[in-house]
This record gives sequence, structure tokens and C-alpha cells, in this order.
Amino acid sequence: MSVITQTYPVKGMSCASCSAHVDKALRSVAGVAEVNVSLAMNVAKVTYDNAQCTPTDLQQAVERMGFELVVEEAETEGGGGENSCRTAGTQAVDKAAEAEMSKLQQTKRLAYGAVLTAVPLLVLSLMPGLFSGQEVALFFLASFSLWKFGRAFYAPAWRLLKHGTSNMDTLVALSITVSYVYSFFNLFFPQWFTAHGMKPHLYFDSVGVITAFILLGRMLEARAKHSTTNAIRKLMGLQPKQVITIMPNGTERTKSIGDVKPGDVLMARPGERIAVDGVVTEGTSTVDESMLSGEPTPVGKTLGERVMAGTINKNGTLRYRAEKAATDTLLAHIVRMVQNAQNSKVPVQALVDRIAAMFVPAIIGIALLSLAAWLVLSPDNGLTHGLIAMVSVLVIACPCSLGLATPTAIIVGMGRGANNGILIKDATCLETARRIDCVLLDKTGTLTIGHPEVVDTHFAQDNGRLAAVLCALEHRSEHPLAEAICQHFKGAEPLEVTHFAALPGNGIEGVVGSQHFLIGSTTLMQDKKRIFTTAQRNVIDSWLHKAYTIVAMADEQHVVALVALNDELKSTSAKAVSELKALGISTYMLTGDNEATAAAVAAQVGADHYVARMLPADKADFVKGLQTAGHQVAMVGDGINDSAALAQADLSVAMGRGSDIAIDTAMMTLLTSDLMRLPQAIRLSNRTVRTIKENLFWAFFYNVVSVPIAAGVLYPLCGFMLNPMIAGAAMALSSVSVVANSLRSGMGKL
Repeated sequence: MSVITQTYPVKGMSCASCSAHVDKALRSVAGVAEVNVSLAMNVAKVTYDNAQCTPTDLQQAVERMGFELVVEEAETEGGGGENSCRTAGTQAVDKAAEAEMSKLQQTKRLAYGAVLTAVPLLVLSLMPGLFSGQEVALFFLASFSLWKFGRAFYAPAWRLLKHGTSNMDTLVALSITVSYVYSFFNLFFPQWFTAHGMKPHLYFDSVGVITAFILLGRMLEARAKHSTTNAIRKLMGLQPKQVITIMPNGTERTKSIGDVKPGDVLMARPGERIAVDGVVTEGTSTVDESMLSGEPTPVGKTLGERVMAGTINKNGTLRYRAEKAATDTLLAHIVRMVQNAQNSKVPVQALVDRIAAMFVPAIIGIALLSLAAWLVLSPDNGLTHGLIAMVSVLVIACPCSLGLATPTAIIVGMGRGANNGILIKDATCLETARRIDCVLLDKTGTLTIGHPEVVDTHFAQDNGRLAAVLCALEHRSEHPLAEAICQHFKGAEPLEVTHFAALPGNGIEGVVGSQHFLIGSTTLMQDKKRIFTTAQRNVIDSWLHKAYTIVAMADEQHVVALVALNDELKSTSAKAVSELKALGISTYMLTGDNEATAAAVAAQVGADHYVARMLPADKADFVKGLQTAGHQVAMVGDGINDSAALAQADLSVAMGRGSDIAIDTAMMTLLTSDLMRLPQAIRLSNRTVRTIKENLFWAFFYNVVSVPIAAGVLYPLCGFMLNPMIAGAAMALSSVSVVANSLRSGMGKL
């Protein structure tokens, strides 16, 4: 069994009913585990067992519903193969963008042509008797509109009818057909109506105007949808298509980005983008990483420094060795993450999908019921009013607005987040983020810069010998503090260490020469009965007052060395904590440091609570305790050391510059090291969910109110009958307003 996830473009979808039909078709295939169809992106993300079904099976199932699944342009999640290069801005992405723009241009031509035809139709209908044969002219204009522009509805409606399904095109095709046929008989066979005491009316203008309004609405909708995907297109376009490769003999050669392999040496001149993730092998420059990190200050790069795909080399020529292929870079990973998130759904969307699946048949039933009711209740004018009501109901019903309410808001929200260095794994995280009432902040690397430095030392005797012992033991350790200590004492004499052992969460020990040494916190020294002198205790007190982290070294009996380290607070940590508190969120700082240092740091950043001397496993238990007390908990850490707590939390947030592990582990990743992105992410969550609710409210409200009015419920009260042309305008406006509201939500400061 091999379960894979692929994203396929889908052609022919125009409303929520379409996406519901495609969803149903894919789910009917044996071996399909999960389906997510996005109307806004016109794609279907399918998880299936390729031992039970193939892409061809999926394609055939969708074709039986009257739509087209393009398996040749599938993108496998996680990369691999040439097709996946699309996510990094390669040629296939350009073709997809060209196809989207071509469709927009085609819709624009149809809309403008329909409007030019509808204007004389409307003028001639409102001003009868201008010339002989005016009604025949109306007939020819309406026929031309039906033949030239009505095909945009008839072709897909007929295709779906052959497969026993329907969509919004079915409603429009029915409405303009009824108007046209009714007017045709009134014009050429009026005696039937006059014989029954009815005055024949012509609605040729409705044919042209309804067609024009709906096509114009689709053009505006397509243009707005094109705007919603700007963020993902910008990310895709960050990676260059061509790159200069340095050959083994030193010559330069230009090759396609898809041909770059790990180990290749590449060149970036001033102003050029870095092609793939790599390490600088030659040259010095500054690199603008703002498009990935959100931080505007260029970062200096020299020998051994890492560079990331999509960033801009500013003022020097760099040579760098590729670490990853184009499909595996951080940029490609980010694009896939954003695409997956934009295609995901919030829980409320399940209700919308169920309604959409039944929508078109229900509207056709209501339209026929309206006609029947008018024929029964108003024998004199029942046929005329009934036909008007039936056409108006068919036209005004709008599953499009329902289908676009959620995905457009998500696309805009996720794209806005990505442009600000905030990656959200899926739409479900949005619901979780807005309910968070407690945030747990790891100290090192989250509140602090994450690069501790030795700021002071105190040795009992023989500074050189003890410094060498300290450096030799710490060189064996993987703790972040060990690196800082080794860097400080890098000139010390190298010594051999035997019987080395790490004490997880506490310290290290080993034998140098014939002496046993123990290194760790002052608490560990007390637990192991090591003796402090009065002078050492005074030094410790002064360091604790300054919020320094203290590392002690002892022999078999006495503490022989003390080292003070300081990890500087990030400049924005205090402001970020303040903004979290302003959002009504309690803040907790968790650290393995001693009580005094933890208290001092918590006071500096303004955290509500702090917990000191915590081991990694303790953090997960602490999260569980808060959840048991009824809190919704977010854990913010580096995505690796805090993995247990991140897994336990309701919302896991990884800090840093976005390692692949952090992105994969956390529900939300803040690519920049700036903690200010966290309150921004929560505000983004609130704004996006609020927009979804607004869109759904207006979509449901529109249909609940407009359909009865179109059916004629106001006529007995005030004599008002909705004109089918106004119904067409209202239908077009409803879809455009939903997309416009989503775009509006993406504006303004986070």
C-alpha cells in the first residue's frame, strides 16, 4: 500500500455545485482516502492508495460528472520530478499563469460583447414604436446574443445534463431559454395568447441583459479571484528560471533551474536572486532576505554562510554550493505549504458543501413551483407572472457566492500571512488560533536572540588549567551554552577527556587526567553536594541580579569555576508580550534556567507567569495541566527541543528562520525571529475567520431573501414583481461582493 497526495487542476467548474459534483465523483473511486476541491483555485487535492486506483481512474470518474481532471499537470506533495518545479516558479507555473490570464481575457471579451449587444436590446425594448419591424429587430438581437454569448452557459450545461448533473450554468441556460422561447411565441404566434384573453409580452431584452450581467459578473469575479492569488504567484516568481553554474574547470555556464543538483557551484551577481539554498564558497556581499523573513535589513554573507532561494544578492558577487535541488528549497517548501493551506477548509465549509450539492435541483424545483403557484392562484395573469417569477428565481439564485465565501477568504489570509513571514499549515489552525487564551514561550531563541555569550568568569585557582578542562569537556557537549563557552576559551590547551557522560537536562561529567569533573547549574552542584565558598556565593548573587545564566564546574568536592552567560533579549520581545496581553491572552515563560534568572527575564519582557528549571518533558506536562484546567494553549518554541510540548499544545508555533523540521512540526511557523509576528498571526486568524463568517452570512442571507422575492411573494402585498434583468444584476453582484469582501480583509495593518 502506497498512499500519495496529489493536486490536480480541474476544468469546467463555475460554482459551488460544480465543486460538490467533482468532490462526489472523486470520493466514489475505490482507494481514495481524502478529497479537497477548491473552487477558488480550480484544483482538487486527492489522497489515494495508488495500489487500488490510478490518476486515470480519478480522471474518468470526474469526466463522468461532466468535468475535466488534468492529470498531466498534477503536483505531488513534497516535491519530486519536473512537474513539482512548478511550485518554485518554473516554466509550468508560467504556463498555468498564462492559462489563467487567457481565461480572464476570454471572459472579458464575452462580457464586453454581451454588454454591447444588450444595450440596443434594452433601448429598443424601453422605447417601442421607433420604427417598423422593431420587434423583429429585437428578435434578431436576442438570437445573436443567445448564439454568440449564451454558448458560455449552454455548452457546460449540456455537458452536465448528459451526465445527469447540473450547476449554475444550468440555471442561467434555463432562464434565458424560457425568456427567449416565450417571447418567440408571443411575437410570431400572438393569437394563442389573445384568444385566451392575455396580452402577449416580449422579454427579448431579458435574454440579452441577463446574459450580459452574468458574464460581466463572471469577469469581475475572475479578476478578483486573480487578485486573491497574487501572494502565491509572487512567491512562485521569486526563484529565477536560469542560473550561472561554475564548471569544474572554472568556466561559467548558464543552465535551467530544474537542472541544478546538490553540490553544484553557482554564481549570483549583484542584483540577482539566489537560485537554490546553499552555502557561500567565495565572495562577500549583503543579501536581502525580506521576502522570506519579513525583516528589511540586508544580512551580511561571507564564506560558510547559508543563503536561501529567492533572496536578492545586493552588492557583491557570491559563489555558493547548492545544498538542495529547486524542488526541495525552503522557498519551494513555503510555496507548497501556502498552496496546501489555501486549498484547505475550515470546519463550517462541510455544511456549505452539503448545501451546494443540493442547491441547483432545489432551485429548479422552487422555480417550477413558483410557476405552478401563479397558474393556480392567478388565472388571469398567472402565466405571464409565473414565467417572470420562474425566470427570476432561476437567475437570482447564486451558489457561486456560497462556494467562494470560504476559499477566497482563506486564500487572501494565507497569502497575507506568507508575505509577512507567517506560515499557517491549514485552515483548521485558524479556528484554533483565535480561541487561544494561553501562550507558553520558550525563553532561549524565542524571547532571546538564541546566541548566548560568556560575559564573566570566576576561577578558584589556576585559570589556564581550569579553563582548558572546562573547554575540553564542553567541546563534547551539544548544549547551546557549550558552544558559547568553547568559543570564549578557544585558545585553551587541548586536553584528553575520558569517561564522558551527558546528564540530560542537568549537565555533563568526565575525567581529565586523573580528576573527575562535573559541569552544570548551581542547583546540580547543590544536589551533588559540591561545596561553594563565600566568595563564590557572592559572585553568584551579583550575577543572578543581572539575570545571567550561570554554569558551574566542580571536582570531586569543591566548585572550582563559575561562568556567566547572557543571551540578549530580542528588541521586540517585550512589545510582543504586551500585544498578546492586549488580545486577552495570558503569557507564560518556560525555561530551564534557575529561579532568579527566570524571574528577572520574565519581569523584563512583562510575562504574566514564569516557570524555571524545566526539563523538556516537564513542558509537555505543563501544557497538559493547563488544558485540563480548560485553557486553549499555544506553545511557541524552536520546533525540535520543544517537540513534546509542541505536539501536546492546541496550537504549535515554531520560531526561527524556518528550518524544514520546524515547518513540518508546527501548525504555524514564524519564519522571522521576530516574536511580533505571533500577535500578528493571531490577529490574522481573527480577521480571516471573521471574513469567512461575513461572507457566509451574506451568501446565505442573499439566497434566503432574494429567492422568495423573485418568486413573487411581495406581489400580493405591494404589487412588486422582480424584473429578471435586475435579478441577473443582483446575482452577479452577490459573487463579486463576496470576493471583494475577502480582498478588503487582506488590506490594512495586521
